[in-house]
Amino acid sequence: MKTNGILDVPDDSVGLVKTEYFTFAASPDEMRLVSGKRLGPVTLAHETYGSLNSERTNAVLLLHALSGSAHAAGYNSNDDLYPGWWDLYVGPGKTFDTDKYFIICSNVIGGCMGSTGPTSIDPGTGKEYGLSFPIVTVQDMVNAQYHLVRHLGIDRLLAVAGGSMGGMQALQWCISYPDMVASAIPLASSASLSAQGIAFNEVGRQAIFRDPNWRGGDYYGGKKPEAGLGLARMIGHITYMSERLMHEKFGRRLQDANLFSFNFESEFMVESYLHHQGIKFVNRFDANSYLYITKAMDYFDLKADYGSLGAAFENVKADFLIISYTSDWLYPSEQSREIVRALRACGKHVGYTEIESDTGHDTFLLDDKQTQRNIANFLRSQFEKHG
Repeated sequence: MKTNGILDVPDDSVGLVKTEYFTFAASPDEMRLVSGKRLGPVTLAHETYGSLNSERTNAVLLLHALSGSAHAAGYNSNDDLYPGWWDLYVGPGKTFDTDKYFIICSNVIGGCMGSTGPTSIDPGTGKEYGLSFPIVTVQDMVNAQYHLVRHLGIDRLLAVAGGSMGGMQALQWCISYPDMVASAIPLASSASLSAQGIAFNEVGRQAIFRDPNWRGGDYYGGKKPEAGLGLARMIGHITYMSERLMHEKFGRRLQDANLFSFNFESEFMVESYLHHQGIKFVNRFDANSYLYITKAMDYFDLKADYGSLGAAFENVKADFLIISYTSDWLYPSEQSREIVRALRACGKHVGYTEIESDTGHDTFLLDDKQTQRNIANFLRSQFEKHG
């Protein structure tokens, strides 16, 4: 253990960290979105870990998934019960070794963890945006991150890395800013969200729409649509787990009894678990942000945007490590292999690992040694090549 401030933390933790805020695109220079609408000023919450070297060649940008935040590692306060969302991977001697690399993570626009989103105050009205917030895309998220990276004095990132929606952002970074990305690590991701993925997102959104407290998105200052958002999270959480993991974790066991109660109370352990996940989520997330971010994922489609995957990747200059998981039925491995085939057809350098796993889509967030070794080795080779 070591002491960082007054907090005792493991030796491989980055310790106490502070979320910083960068604001740009003030009027009249608002950020132009893919939709054609304009947004400004724009604030990005972000955290950094480690130090930027004198050559500025060791920066790695981490890109979070749907419900993530800028807080990827360490603790924001002594009262934090849990570290950041990728703390298993970020720290001294870890996969993203903060003794070697300068790690950056920012909350996406449209989010609710400090970056500009529907909970932010609209300077035109003095009230929360709510549904007047413009629709944003993954490309818009990346364009906003570009301003942050340049603000930090970085001309080229050693790597961009993320799972699920984070992987979509990594792919978009390589396409939108080919000269700024040396390598990319998309995990459990896809070049477009499948019809099944869109369907699950829509069911989640409908759960929010049908909560009477949602009130067309104008609920700030009143009761929040907790029932709808909680249900959306329960639905989403099912897709993050494999059938085998769910069976091993819960089976058909009852929560607090040995016999059926013959009523409609939640009895099975899996029911209690999903309710617990829903309750946890409404305490930290905004329902309108859930609508906006899932819509951005639905709209992500590199083939449609560029005509084909080959056309999308034609000018990419990054090397790739692409990772998928055999038990991920939300982003199945075939979707990763499609990206690999397109990149190789364009003559790009691509490493691909399909990891045997029983833990489903969220494996990339877990303490998976094979994932960690693959990323660490790839990053090391990229730093030797570009650092």
